[in-house]
Amino acid sequence: MPTTVFRCLLLLLTILHGSCYAASAQEQIQLNLIQRQLDTIETSAHKAEQSSIAESNERYRFDYLRLSQDIQRIRQGVHWYLFPSRAQPRDTDELAGDYRLEAPLVDPSP
Repeated sequence: MPTTVFRCLLLLLTILHGSCYAASAQEQIQLNLIQRQLDTIETSAHKAEQSSIAESNERYRFDYLRLSQDIQRIRQGVHWYLFPSRAQPRDTDELAGDYRLEAPLVDPSP
């Protein structure tokens, strides 16, 4: 009997400890969904980058590297919220948000 009570208390402490960082279990579910959606967005962006054809006469093209870096920053922010670390300082850099990359001017060959 005492071991059963001990196991129940241990299970309860484990559940409470795991969910004490987010406001609720529902919030944790939604944040985990955001993480999966970020994975999907990153996969789609990678496919778009692979299929894009950079022509020399285009002035602008999409900056996939910057988008990937911003996705990583969002992913880290959600992870840090769900699993905070008191030893690490918070990252205060902002997202870039501008994904238009200007192509370098090409001098016409004679």
